[in-house]
Amino acid sequence: MTEQNPVEELVSAAAQDAGGWLGALPVAQVATSADGTIVRWNRAAVELLGYSPQQVIGRHIAELLHPGADRSLGRSLWEAAAGGRGVMGTVTAWHRDGHPVELEIWASPVPDRRDDASAVLLFAAEAHAARRIRGSSAVWDGLFARSPVGIAVLDTQLRFLRVNPALERMNGLSESAHIGRRLSQLLPEVNAEDMEAAMRHVLESGEPVLDRRRIGRTPAEPDHDRAWSCSYVRVEDPGGRAIGVIASLLDITDQQQAHIDAETGRRRLALLSEASIRIGSTLELERTAQELADLAVPRFADAVTVDVLDTLAHGDEPGMGLAGGVALRRLGKAPLTGSAITDVLAPLGRTLDFPAAAPYTQALSRRETYLLASLDEKAIAPAARHTNRPAKLLKLGVHSFMMAPLFARDLVLGVATFYRSRPIGPFTSDDVILAGELAARAAVSIDNARLYHREHDTALTLQRSMLPQHITAPAGLEVAHRYLPASDVNEVGGDWYDVLNLPGGRAALLIGDVMGHGTQAAAVMGRLSASVRALARLDIEPEELLHQLEAALDDLAEPMLATFLYAVIDLTTRRCRIARAGHPPPATVSPDGTVHLLDLPPGTPLGVGGTRFTTTEITLEPGSLLVLYTDGLIEARGSDIDERLAELTHLLAQPYPSLTGLCDSLLTHLVPGSADDDIALLIARLPSRA
Repeated sequence: MTEQNPVEELVSAAAQDAGGWLGALPVAQVATSADGTIVRWNRAAVELLGYSPQQVIGRHIAELLHPGADRSLGRSLWEAAAGGRGVMGTVTAWHRDGHPVELEIWASPVPDRRDDASAVLLFAAEAHAARRIRGSSAVWDGLFARSPVGIAVLDTQLRFLRVNPALERMNGLSESAHIGRRLSQLLPEVNAEDMEAAMRHVLESGEPVLDRRRIGRTPAEPDHDRAWSCSYVRVEDPGGRAIGVIASLLDITDQQQAHIDAETGRRRLALLSEASIRIGSTLELERTAQELADLAVPRFADAVTVDVLDTLAHGDEPGMGLAGGVALRRLGKAPLTGSAITDVLAPLGRTLDFPAAAPYTQALSRRETYLLASLDEKAIAPAARHTNRPAKLLKLGVHSFMMAPLFARDLVLGVATFYRSRPIGPFTSDDVILAGELAARAAVSIDNARLYHREHDTALTLQRSMLPQHITAPAGLEVAHRYLPASDVNEVGGDWYDVLNLPGGRAALLIGDVMGHGTQAAAVMGRLSASVRALARLDIEPEELLHQLEAALDDLAEPMLATFLYAVIDLTTRRCRIARAGHPPPATVSPDGTVHLLDLPPGTPLGVGGTRFTTTEITLEPGSLLVLYTDGLIEARGSDIDERLAELTHLLAQPYPSLTGLCDSLLTHLVPGSADDDIALLIARLPSRA
């Protein structure tokens, strides 16, 4: 190794440590005297042609040209340089191993102070590598200047060496403002420390970093956040040592916003989809209101209250106007516990009165969502005159507030109020639309609940009005009865019973069930009940009475079916004539507790037509019971009918304190919860022996 090699290594290392940008092309440095004698031969020349300095120093430069090549070009280039002109060209040299090497050379004269002749300094590089570097440089320069992607070259100390025009525009700073400074010095508020940590990792490991996100504001747009996708690649010299980093930056603000908008839209659609499933799962006002509140927290708001018109909560119809103010009943609230915000708000069940000028009243009367995007002292001033709650909410961090009216079928029903306290931004116009959609779904469910209760009450009132209010049993006959309406409006229908006093010491016991629900079934039940009372006075046979009832059903505009059982008992002889039309079999209970389900021709329900009904005559024991019931007593979802009949006979065989006690026992054991169907029950005890 020559003495100069450690110096070159030292210079290279110093340049590296200083963050210098070294070329990637090995260049041989050769010096000749004025007569062409080689006087200097550096390490790169050794690597390029294979000769050591001792082998070439003192030889003429022309001796290194390839023997088979045209040496005139090489000589003319050297002579021109020796004559005082800088020259450049391509020659073929002879490698020590015996193969030709095409070189690009650059030669320039170096005046010799001792005489007028000039020494020559030559630089040589492998021609193919030089052309490749030149081509890459041209491509790089074009890409660097014209690319819409921001590009920067940084040294090993992460100082900017060069930036392209696109990056100048992104950062709002000229190239001269970048050069020699680090990102953390120029733009400290754009994730600078995180970005520099990523670049240091690239320098140390050699592994590129792709799509590292950078968010912040630059002098280009100081009032708006921008987002960039950053990638970093290490640049190395021919020996594999890191000499810097190339950073490329792509502005993805628009794509990021589009992604955020799409994700927000997806979440909103998911929320609305869930709302269509969860809100209105039952026909109960309180449950529906609470479902809306629970759904919106925390995905849409931090606290929610749902208030319904007080008249509606009482079961009355909504009022006609809001000119005099409004009274609202709080039926929904979320979170129910653990929230300082909801602790400030009125509790569930409280009735709140608002004057005509209050925001709540205005939101309802205008049927428009009332939005306070930014809640501050000025915004709460009008309400602060009436209550201190807005000031408390402001102290708790509530910064945005919105009220969405609940209205359906042109009726105002209430209002849902949304509060936001987390640092996720205020409610926006898009949130107003979403709140309106949620409120609309809840309003339809609330109105359905209102209509349900009205229909249920109407059907129940009609049915009860047509049931016998006071049954006066004939002398010697003890009677007990019960009617239990279904819990669902769709099941309230046409169950009824009656006891009639007939001439000759006889009594008629009847029970029926109109197949249908609601007010229509109750109305048909009333019509059949009246027909039975009229027909019973004619003293006709039970089967004939059934045919007459079927004719009455045929007169209806819409087909209806009904099951029916009619029994006429002679209280003196205890003979009983019974006919049934598709109705469950009656049961008898003897004084010793023996229970029988009477095996009678079942017939078909009234309204089917074409059936010949049959009257069956039996004689009952003194003091025995005749038990009539509708199918609601013995039918239950998921249970076998035979098992239910067996349970009925078992209960009838148990001791009972009285007929009313027996009725209660049957209902308690066979229908422990709410009834799925109407239930009518009629029990009669025949006279005992004198």
